[in-house]
Amino acid sequence: MRDRLVAAARTAALKAHAPYSRFGVGAAVLLANGSVITGANFENASYGLSLCAETVALATASSAGHLTDAVAVAVIGGVLDANGVPRGVAVVGPCGRCRQVINEAAQLGGRDITVWCAAAEGEAVERYLLSELLPHAFGPGDLGIGN
Repeated sequence: MRDRLVAAARTAALKAHAPYSRFGVGAAVLLANGSVITGANFENASYGLSLCAETVALATASSAGHLTDAVAVAVIGGVLDANGVPRGVAVVGPCGRCRQVINEAAQLGGRDITVWCAAAEGEAVERYLLSELLPHAFGPGDLGIGN
């Protein structure tokens, strides 16, 4: 599962729209039924309107009616080379905003989502539970919503 998700995230990163940062990120979300939904970062000239890969993937899952089915997420990232391919061997994890977005899916689905953080290239992969990346998270449960 880990290798499949990381490979899907790497493929998704090839579609990153990152003309400003030149840092491509790909994410892959594993659903309970075994299917995988991917996303790539999507930057905007008005930087605050940019979307992270994890947010794109989870919003796609939500629009398909599967937000509560997310069981794992893989994320990779790296500096884009001249051909738009992410490069680098440093492990990349989700930013704080994305951790909060993943938490929405986790709390609504009643599970602690596994997050695989990987490098754009090479074998470096780290495994975390969302609760390790975002302890004491605020989410739907605090508002009396979800499981």
